[in-house]
Amino acid sequence: MKIALFGATGMVGSRIASEATARGHEVTTFSRSTGGDLADAAVVRDAAANHDVLVSATGPSRTGDPHEPWLDAVSTLIDNAGDARVLFVGGAGSLLTPDGTRLLDTDGFPPEYHPEASSGAAALDLFRGAPDSVDWTFLSPSPVIAPGERTGSYAKALDTPAGDFISAEDYAVALVDEIEQPEHRRQRFTAASV
Repeated sequence: MKIALFGATGMVGSRIASEATARGHEVTTFSRSTGGDLADAAVVRDAAANHDVLVSATGPSRTGDPHEPWLDAVSTLIDNAGDARVLFVGGAGSLLTPDGTRLLDTDGFPPEYHPEASSGAAALDLFRGAPDSVDWTFLSPSPVIAPGERTGSYAKALDTPAGDFISAEDYAVALVDEIEQPEHRRQRFTAASV
């Protein structure tokens, strides 16, 4: 399968690239530094025309810059995906507690992550409002994601956490599994290491 991967240099994106390549997929990486900005509609359209799947492992600024440009880029992705399938690396803040409260709205949610989590939740809303023609999947990690072991074993859930932790390696396994055997079209799901 031909996969266009935006944000391939980050913790998660680099592991997605490794996992997909190891399984024999043809991965083309895009980054702002090489002129492959997700905010550029022409770049997204060209990637969609020449790949089966678009993966975004990008995120909003962590340096204090406004998040609106990133959300605009998410809209650009949605508007220009064409017939390509879209898989989006989301955040955990929009996951729900058993009573339906978003994690980012709970008392114990770390305040330093609130801006990024709020923007991630807004990105999920953009996908949920996308036209029916857009074939998307939004994968939220567990509340904690960090480099670790690739076990290849994980639990899944839809809107509530499947567990407290997932390694970035197992997250990549879950995402590439979803590419190969779609089970969550036009849905958000989440995964946790087991």
